[in-house]
Amino acid sequence: MENSIVKNSGRTITGLIFVVIAALVATLLVSPADAAPSKGKPDKGTSVAPVVVGHRGASGYRPEHTLASYELAAKLGADFIEPDLVSTKDGVLVARHENEIGGTTDVADHPEFADRKTTKVIDGKEITGWFTEDFTLAELKTLRAKERLPKERQQNTIYDGQFEVPTFDEVLELREQLSKELGRKIGVYPETKHPTYFQSIGLSLEPGVVAALKDHQLNKAKAPVIVQSFELTNLQQLRTELGLKTPSAFLTSASGAPYDLESTGDERTYADLVSPEGLAEISEFVTGIGPVKDQVIPREADGALGEPTSLVADAHEAGLVVHPYTFRAENTFLPVDYRNGSNPADYGKILEEMKAYLETGIDGLFTDNPDIGVLAVEQYMASK
Repeated sequence: MENSIVKNSGRTITGLIFVVIAALVATLLVSPADAAPSKGKPDKGTSVAPVVVGHRGASGYRPEHTLASYELAAKLGADFIEPDLVSTKDGVLVARHENEIGGTTDVADHPEFADRKTTKVIDGKEITGWFTEDFTLAELKTLRAKERLPKERQQNTIYDGQFEVPTFDEVLELREQLSKELGRKIGVYPETKHPTYFQSIGLSLEPGVVAALKDHQLNKAKAPVIVQSFELTNLQQLRTELGLKTPSAFLTSASGAPYDLESTGDERTYADLVSPEGLAEISEFVTGIGPVKDQVIPREADGALGEPTSLVADAHEAGLVVHPYTFRAENTFLPVDYRNGSNPADYGKILEEMKAYLETGIDGLFTDNPDIGVLAVEQYMASK
């Protein structure tokens, strides 16, 4: 396929559902500098397997954003593990999907932290709960992770209370360990969460991201790293002010606008930014985009999968790779024509859904079920 950031010709994969054995070979990250140093664009004209990103680890099988989830994702064959990053009170980057942690930790069961519950406005929305920026790292380490979607993933609740909230440093250390253990490069795909908000309270995420990558010898054009964000300003700052050398990706939504633009009166929306003109503009400082999957293939009014849009072709024309999110196995997350039965928590036809998206020419995908993603890619490549 064209425009893939990572070139893979084999993986060693063990799965909870599928077992795929392939020859181990070196994994090479295409250097943005090799293609266009000023823009960080990937090379064109290559035919390589789309990459599989373990979304929050293997969050279909373990509580998200735990070392256990990341480790399982790599062992199931994921090319990248994906930590979302927020800050503690003392400025340490930790992996949580949101800075509000009431739904992903046992903080509510800690009477010593009862008075930390509060209401804040995050990206223009009022949210009540417990927030990482009100805890030191030492305090966060007394908490334990729990499953965020217990109704859909009851089996994951077995692991509630077993795992700590990991730091970004710990994730990077695990990445290095797993790369050695598995004999292939495991990538890391960190996302800065609510960067405008964290900048506003004096806990900017960006310097810590670059510092951690440098500490782990990963701030390099060919390092297996892609830094992502739903905001544009911090991606520009990372590239032009803070010396980020790795590829980066702009995340997009089917509605609304980046908060950094919205908060400053900039009227551009996500739809504007994924137009051919918008993609050409952002390609000056990012390597790819991570659209919600409905922007690649929208759903019909009845919830069935529709026809592909031109987004993949438009992005490739701008020199950008496309890694849509998020592919999940449960019926409740699938188009109605890809469901099995009526139980929302039962597994549907995720393999077929993934392959339908791969046929659009995407360069990779985010999934909670990395083993199924690996199988989909294997079958897709075999059919070419």
